[in-house]
Amino acid sequence: MIRGNRARYRQLAGCGLNLFTRDELDQIHYATLEVLEETGLFVDNAEAREIYYSHGCRVDNAKKIVRIPPYVVEEAIRSAPPKVVCYGRDPKYDLVLEGNRVAFINFAVGIKMRDLETGEVRESTKQDVAETALLCDALSSVDAYDQAVIPRDVPAMVANLHAAEVVFDNTTKPVFTEAESGLEMRALIRMGEVIAGGAEQLRRRPIIWGGGCPVSPLQLSDELCELLIEAARAGLPCLVLSQALTGASAPVTLAGGLIVHNCEVLGGIVLTELVRKGTPVVYGSSTGMFDLSCVNVPMGSPELALMSAAVAYMSQYYNLPSFVAGT
Repeated sequence: MIRGNRARYRQLAGCGLNLFTRDELDQIHYATLEVLEETGLFVDNAEAREIYYSHGCRVDNAKKIVRIPPYVVEEAIRSAPPKVVCYGRDPKYDLVLEGNRVAFINFAVGIKMRDLETGEVRESTKQDVAETALLCDALSSVDAYDQAVIPRDVPAMVANLHAAEVVFDNTTKPVFTEAESGLEMRALIRMGEVIAGGAEQLRRRPIIWGGGCPVSPLQLSDELCELLIEAARAGLPCLVLSQALTGASAPVTLAGGLIVHNCEVLGGIVLTELVRKGTPVVYGSSTGMFDLSCVNVPMGSPELALMSAAVAYMSQYYNLPSFVAGT
């Protein structure tokens, strides 16, 4: 089992980045609770809205708006485990996510590749998924694998299932699996049960993950709700990862963007915990900045590094493991 080095570990040598005081973190949390209770989230799934409603949330089905009381949010945060283990097919690669431990994973999910033989940029294929998984399996600096590219040479409706097939054939490290619908999630769970040796074995050592990305600003799509509900019911861990863009789908300021991000992630975490209390969750972020002058998203910008650091602070504030974009 792998336990990464600690970040922000108190010692007499080295350096650190201190973005917030405890009081400032409290203020971000209080602002998030206010937005979730007063503005709410657009939840485009009837079953999810019923789950929220049955646990004390105010639901406007006509407008598909769910307003979540603070006590529901905070109870969900308390019920989520502070430690999540990412299980690999080989137990020696099991990865512990907790506290301020740091691990590394490849970036995902691209749609094109530069061909190694011709140098030309082309659409990514199933073989590319297999080869990137094999490469990450061999790299000691990569602790887990996320689907690096989408296989564009197979039907889109089952592309993630094709990808999962070759990923599990080419790495024994932990895998963050991808799905885009409840149907695909159920098929992925069945695949995991076959690999693990049964439903109970998969629940004991889950090699399949659920989850996905809210739609900014403040929306949980029908597909994301299905994924979270299916995964939580199966006892699988979930990654809820916001991709808000300050200046586009979120306020232009870092603080405003962080609050929108926090609302979206906590809204998804609340749903998983209402479905199955104690569901392991990871607080995720690929939240970045929209460059209004160039009309693009500069993933290597200093602002992204600041946002990712801020997200890590928020996850530690909630005592939850985090998954953040690099820069």
